[in-house]
Parts: sequence; C-alpha cells; structure tokens
Amino acid sequence: MYTWEELRDKVNGFIKELEFEREPRELYAPIRYTLSQGGKRVRPVLFLMAYNLYKDNVDEALYPAVAMETYHNYTLIHDDVMDRADIRRGMPTVCAKWGDTMAILSGDTMLVLAYEFLSHAPSDKLAPMLALFTETAKQVGDGQQYDIEFETRENVTEEEYLEMIRLKTSVLLAASLKMGGLLAGASEEDLENLYAYGEKIGLAFQLQDDLLDVYADQSLFGKKIGGDICCNKKTFLLITALNLANPEQLAEMKEWMGKKEFDEQEKIAFFTDMYNKLGVKDICEKRIESLFAMCDDYINRISLSDEKKANLKLFANSLLNRKL
Repeated sequence: MYTWEELRDKVNGFIKELEFEREPRELYAPIRYTLSQGGKRVRPVLFLMAYNLYKDNVDEALYPAVAMETYHNYTLIHDDVMDRADIRRGMPTVCAKWGDTMAILSGDTMLVLAYEFLSHAPSDKLAPMLALFTETAKQVGDGQQYDIEFETRENVTEEEYLEMIRLKTSVLLAASLKMGGLLAGASEEDLENLYAYGEKIGLAFQLQDDLLDVYADQSLFGKKIGGDICCNKKTFLLITALNLANPEQLAEMKEWMGKKEFDEQEKIAFFTDMYNKLGVKDICEKRIESLFAMCDDYINRISLSDEKKANLKLFANSLLNRKL
C-alpha cells in the first residue's frame, strides 16, 4: 500500500510531465501555472487511495485521478473571479495575474481537459465513471449557485449551509473515492461506503476551512485571513453567531455587514471577538469532531482488512490536526 505522501508525489510527478504545448500558448500558460502550484492534491490522492485498496499498480489510474484535480482547479479559477480573490495558495490568482477574461477561458479549457484525462479509463469502466463525474460536476454547480444566493440572504439556516457545502465541496471528494474504487472493481457496498466517507470528510474539511479563515496563521494558510468576514460570506461561524446573538449583538453584526466602506482589520477584529464571546469556535470544532467519528464508521464498514484501510484513517486524522 502506498502512503498518502507517496501518492501525492506520484500525482505531482505525473502533472509535471503533462505537456500543454498546443497553440495558442497564451491560453495554456494559466493552466500550467495553476496545476504547477501543487497544493495537497486531496482529490487525486483520494482517488488513488481508493484504487490502491483493491489494486497495486496505481500508475494505471493516474490519468483519471488527475482529471479530478484538473476539474477542481477549474472551479477554483472561476471561484476566484466570482469572489474577486487576489491570492490562492500564497500566489496571485489567475484573474489577478491575467485578468478575468483569460481566467474564464483557461478555466473552461481545464474543464475540457478533465474530461479528456478521464477518457483514458478502460472502456468497460468509462460509462459509469463519466456518469458519476458529470452528475458530480452538476452538483458542484448547484452548490456554487446556492453559495451565491446566500450572499444576499439574511436567513440562511445551518441545514441549508451544510447542504450547500456538501454540493460545492463534499461530493467531489466523495466521487473521487468512489471512482477510484469503481475503476479498481470494488463491490457496490464498498463503493457506497467510500462515497459516504468522502461526503463526511468533505463537510469536515469545509468547516475546518471556515475556522482557518478566521483563526489560522496566514503564513501557513496561503490565503488572506478574514476574507470571508470582509465579504459577509455565510460560513458556519457567521450563521451560528447570528443564531446565538442577543438583539444588541445581532444589531451590531448587521450594522457591520451593511457597511459599504470599512476598515478591513477593524471588521475582522470585531467578528473574531464576537465569535469568541459566543463560543462559535468551540461549536464548530465539536461539529468537525462528530463528522470525523462518522468517517471512522464508514471506513469500518468497508469489507477489507484494517491494515488496508489504515491510510484512510490516517488521512482523516491529518485533516483534523491542521494547524489553526
């Protein structure tokens, strides 16, 4: 069995060898730039981890695994345009470096490349993998639309938020695991448990990201701290705070959220202090822990030895221990 780090190195090596020499070269420069930035490679590594549960030669699965990474980065390029983000992984975003037009066009091309990479799967597996990939891509779009709609709504519930992040984030992790298992010939029951594990870990992953946006060390986080606060993004922390606040606190938060001009550091400091007063961080951390407990349950249901499944548990623990 390969370790998480070994699989990530395989993915990075494979991506480094990909050639984007097609003309016009200007179109592919942002694609090379984006894919070369590295990152955790969570989705392709999960794909390969699931595949490696049943088969040893993971090199055979690299093209479809990298399809998941390519698709994911396509969504990030477009997200950054919509969010007016300047920094991603500690580097200028594509839209900041090349402008919105190039970001949209190169992102669109990455979506096409993801389908091209996925088409390298064996013919007997290709149809179900394409079906799952396409349905997942539609769900990610659904989640993005909900996220946009939530920006102008005051009454977003916790349940609505969790469903939004399930669609926007979790289903791609879940599909990566299921597709890796599908390619390797896993049983239907194992495929469903792999998918459920991916969904729960995706929810935990996003809730932890919400926490990191407020409480992380920016030098380690790779993005500007407090970005969600500055744009009034409906995160688990904000939704929980709005629900827990007394009338005076609620009025203060809505006053800050209604300001068109403000000092960013003052706004970040205000909401961080409010979250601390209301115990929002502790509530979020407990929800994350409960999701990880569910992950363990789904892993235990997979019909393989504990030794084979150890890497999945290690991955869950590595996410839980991300530094704030």
